[in-house]
Amino acid sequence: MAKYESKALRNLAIIGHGGTGKTSLCESLLFVSGKNERLGRVDDGSSTMDYEPEEQKKHVSISSAANFVEWDKHKINIVDTPGDSNFTFDIKCSMSVVDNAVVVIDSVGGVEFQTQKVWEIADEYSLPRIIFINRMDRERADFNKVLESIKTKLKKKATPICLPIGAEDKFQGIIDLIAMKAYTFADNKGVGKAADIPADLIDEASLMRGSMVEDIAEADDELMNKYLEAGELSAEELKSGLKKGVTSGNIIPVICGSAVKGIGVTMLMDLAVSSFASPVDRGPVKGKKPGTDTVEERQPSEDAPFSAIVFKTIADPYAGRLTLFRVYSGKLNSDTSVYNSSKKIAEKFGHIFFLEGKNQKQAEILIPGDIAGVAKLKETVTGDTLCNEKTPVVFQKVAVPPPIMSFAVEPKSRGDEDKIASTIHRLTEEDPTIVFSRNVQTKEMILSGMGQVHIEVNIEKMKRKFGVEVNLNTPKVPYFETIKGKTNVQGRYKKQSGGRGQFGDCTIDIEPLPRGAGFEFADKIVGGVIPGQYRPAVEKGIVEAAAKGVLAGYPVVDFKISLVFGSYHTVDSSEMAFKIAGSMAFQKGVMDCQPILLEPIVNIAIEVPDEYMGDVIGDLNSRRGQIEGMESRGTTQVVRAFVPLAQMFGYVTDLRSMSQGRATSSMEFSHYAEVPGNLASELVQKSKV
Repeated sequence: MAKYESKALRNLAIIGHGGTGKTSLCESLLFVSGKNERLGRVDDGSSTMDYEPEEQKKHVSISSAANFVEWDKHKINIVDTPGDSNFTFDIKCSMSVVDNAVVVIDSVGGVEFQTQKVWEIADEYSLPRIIFINRMDRERADFNKVLESIKTKLKKKATPICLPIGAEDKFQGIIDLIAMKAYTFADNKGVGKAADIPADLIDEASLMRGSMVEDIAEADDELMNKYLEAGELSAEELKSGLKKGVTSGNIIPVICGSAVKGIGVTMLMDLAVSSFASPVDRGPVKGKKPGTDTVEERQPSEDAPFSAIVFKTIADPYAGRLTLFRVYSGKLNSDTSVYNSSKKIAEKFGHIFFLEGKNQKQAEILIPGDIAGVAKLKETVTGDTLCNEKTPVVFQKVAVPPPIMSFAVEPKSRGDEDKIASTIHRLTEEDPTIVFSRNVQTKEMILSGMGQVHIEVNIEKMKRKFGVEVNLNTPKVPYFETIKGKTNVQGRYKKQSGGRGQFGDCTIDIEPLPRGAGFEFADKIVGGVIPGQYRPAVEKGIVEAAAKGVLAGYPVVDFKISLVFGSYHTVDSSEMAFKIAGSMAFQKGVMDCQPILLEPIVNIAIEVPDEYMGDVIGDLNSRRGQIEGMESRGTTQVVRAFVPLAQMFGYVTDLRSMSQGRATSSMEFSHYAEVPGNLASELVQKSKV
C-alpha cells in the first residue's frame, strides 16, 4: 500500500435508513476499486463488512465496520454504519470521527425516518454530504420522487449532478451532468461505456445541468461573477466550485446508481476524491486541557503533538479487547507508550493496524486522519482521548443515551449467575448503551438497552463469544405498600414450653410519612417498662416484617413507628421474643391504617410526527397515562407524560409499529403513586394464590 499524506485522505461514513443498501454500496466500492477480487453480498453472507454471525444471520448491519480503498492516488477510509435506531449510539460515535458522509437513500422508499435522524447527526458534526440514490434498478424506482422527498423531509435543496438512464429493469446507466456524457454499464465491475446522451433525455439533462451550474456558481462569489458575465463555466471551474460548496455545506450533490450492479460507484469515488474534505480541510479539532475549561486546539499536522479519540471497542474472547481510534494530530508508531488523558493513565501500544472489515493490515506509522486499531489495551474504552502526556488534551466524547427497554435475565444453566454478570461487563466495554443492574426488591438481574433488537443481539453475542445462555423475561414491577392512616397497637408474644418461656410485649404508634421519606423509628419509652437491650429488637422485627409486606407481599415504605409502651418478664423475656412481638404489632397495625399499594411512575418523552399524534395520545390514555405537555419541533411533536411502569413493557415496539418506525421515546423513573383500587384488588388477590 502506498503512503499517503493527510491531504490525500478522505474519511467518510456510509449512513442512512436500514435496508437502503449501505453495506452493498461498501462492498461495491471495495470491488470496483480493486480492493476485493469478488463482490461481497449481504444476502448470501459473503459480505466483508457484515462479518459478525448475528449480521449474517439477520442480513442487516448491527455494528459499524471500517475498511479503506485506494482511488486516484487517494486513500478513502470507509465506515459502514447500521441503519437501525437500536444502534444510534454506534452510528453517532462513528460519525463523530469522520470528515464526510454519504447518505444512501432508497429509490422507492425515499427519505425515511432513520435517514432524517442520521441527517441531524451529520448536521451536528457539520459533515459535508453526498446523497446516493441507490437501487435504481428496483421496481417502482423514481428518481424525481426521491428528490422531492429530500426537499420536503430534509428541508434541503439538493443538487443532482447526474441523471439516471432508465429505471427499474430498464436502468442501464447514468448521465454525468458536468461532462454531459452518458455512461452505460454491462456488468457489475463499475466501468461504464461512454456514449452520447440519449435523444429523449437531452432536454431534461440540459435543464438539470443549468440548475446545477447555478447552484455551484451561487456557492462561490468569483464563479458567480464569471457565470453572470459568460453564461457558462468550464468543467474545471465546476469541479472547483463544487468542492467549495460541498465542504462548506452549501451544496448537497445527488448521484444515483445501483450498488449491486456497480452503477454510479466510480462517480461516487471520483466525487469523494475531488469534492469531499480532507482532514487538513477540516482544520483543527478542539478539546480541553484536562481538569480545566481551557480550550486546546490540535492542528491536523504531523508536527503537532499526538492526539486521537477512541470511537469503538470490540470485546473478543480470544484476541482480547480491540480498540478503534481516529488520529487527529501528530504521528504514532507501534510499540509506543500513549497517555490516556480521560483515565489519566499510560497505555502500552503493541502493533497498530488498519481495518479491513474483520481483518487487519499492519501499519508502520499513523498520521492525522488515519483510522486505525490496536489490541489489548487494559483500561481504554470508547470515548477516551489518547495523547502525548507532556501536552495532554481531552476531546468531548459522545454522550451515552439512557436505555429505553429492560428485560429480566436468568441463566439457562444453574451456577451461571456469576458468569452472567462478568459476561455482560465484557459486553458493556464494547457497547456502553448496555446496562446491567440487580433489582434488590425483586431479586432479578436486569439487562437494559436501546430496544428489543439491541438486547437480543447482545444475548446472541453472550452465547457465541462467552458460552453463556440466558432466558429473557418481563421484569417484575417493583410495587411498594404504604399506609394512609394512624393507629396504636399492641404486640404481645408469650410462649411456655415446660422450661424457660418466651415473653415480649410492646405497644407502638404507626403513622404515615411523606412519599419517599422511608422508615423512621422513635423510642419513646419512659421508665423501664421495656429494658434498653430489648428495644432495638422491636425495631428489627418491624423492619423484617415490613420487608415482606402485609397487604400483598411488597415492602412497606414511608411510615413512622413510635415505641410507646410495653412490659417484660425478668426470666422469660429475650431479644427474640421482643423481635416477634414487634413484628406481630406491625402486621396487625398496618391492616388498621388504610394500607395501599404504590406503583412506579415513569416520565416519558415521545417525539412523533404530526400525523401519528392521535394514535400516540390515544395509546397513552389506554395505558393510564397522564399527559403533561406538548411542544412543536418542526413537523414533529414532543409529548411528555407520566405513565405507570407496569403499562410500559413492550412500549418501544408498539410505538414503532403505530408510527411506522418514525417515533422515538425516552423514559426515566419519576415517582411512586397509589395504585387504583380495582387494580390493587387484583394484585392482592394474585398474591394470595
